[in-house]
Amino acid sequence: MDERTLSLSRAAQAVTAAVFCLFLAGLGLAHVLLPDRTFSPMENRNLSQMPAFSWRALAEGDYTAALETYLADQFPGRDGWMGMKTRYEALLGKREFHGVYLCGDRLISKVEDAGRAESNMDYLRRLGEKAETPVYLGLIPTAAEIWRDRLPEGAESFDQRAYLERVRAACPGLEWVDIGGALAEHAGEEIYYRTDHHWTSLGAYWGYAAFMEALGETPEPLGAGRTVSEDFYGTLYSSSGVHWLAPDAIERYEAPEGAAVEDVYAGETRGLYADRFLEEKDKYASFLGGNAPLYIIRSPEAAGDEKLLVVRDSYSDSLAPFLSRRFAEIHLLDLRYYRTSVAQYAKDNGMDMILVCYSVENFVKDADAVFLAQ
Repeated sequence: MDERTLSLSRAAQAVTAAVFCLFLAGLGLAHVLLPDRTFSPMENRNLSQMPAFSWRALAEGDYTAALETYLADQFPGRDGWMGMKTRYEALLGKREFHGVYLCGDRLISKVEDAGRAESNMDYLRRLGEKAETPVYLGLIPTAAEIWRDRLPEGAESFDQRAYLERVRAACPGLEWVDIGGALAEHAGEEIYYRTDHHWTSLGAYWGYAAFMEALGETPEPLGAGRTVSEDFYGTLYSSSGVHWLAPDAIERYEAPEGAAVEDVYAGETRGLYADRFLEEKDKYASFLGGNAPLYIIRSPEAAGDEKLLVVRDSYSDSLAPFLSRRFAEIHLLDLRYYRTSVAQYAKDNGMDMILVCYSVENFVKDADAVFLAQ
């Protein structure tokens, strides 16, 4: 290499180093000047804030760990950098991102047993023995089971079908609602969102139809739907970092005239749909109003006059409008927030029947399912 070429090479290296140093300095300056964010709409979670300093926390390593988390959460342009990294990994052939599979134009959550599948099955059995009213069991297989053929080759996911068979055999005292069978029959339809882990309103309708058939009744027709949002980005979009998919649409179907939901802990009564959430990131919360310990739906125009207790997770938010066609009063009990004996609650409130309705994904890791047995 001659002297002139060597000089040019050194100059290029110096420029590269200078640009890199300026880039790092710019990031540091941005970190100092920009205000800390408290919430990330993209990730749908609260972000870490500057930890309080103490010599004890420093000595025990808690302060440095908290500081590292804070710096990562408040990194300038975090959402953009995460999206760029995920896209690069996808181009290299990666198909699993933070427990979410990229399956063409949709995302499907990987389901894993958190070690509670067998104990929670036993709690269901004990509820059937303890309750004084009929107990119906409607566990909901997720997209990872119904659309298993869409998962990437070699993708791992909990065998929900086999688990449902074991649950049915272990709980002979419970009336079986074959939601899995109903969803499998309609697997060619849009029964799950593409960017969210929930079922769509159409999927919820088939779940309702399976329950009506378990009751020996004919479900009402689906009816005409109405699209209320075309820009819904769900939980899987947020958690995976796959931020280049098109948004979902949210459809609703009419509930009976006069049906209203009481949010017991908030102390307010409103319609079954909360339109204000359509302007926010969590648009699925527009069904009923999101997670709450206890909702009571009263439907004066329902086909029947029975009172139904639904022990549930958030899948029941979009199921409830269909159930309100049939039941005059529905109590939606979420054991994550309302920890009480299910059998005792049903007795104290004069319930005619109980429906346990969880997604399998949530049920096999739910630490609060113990209240089913109390």
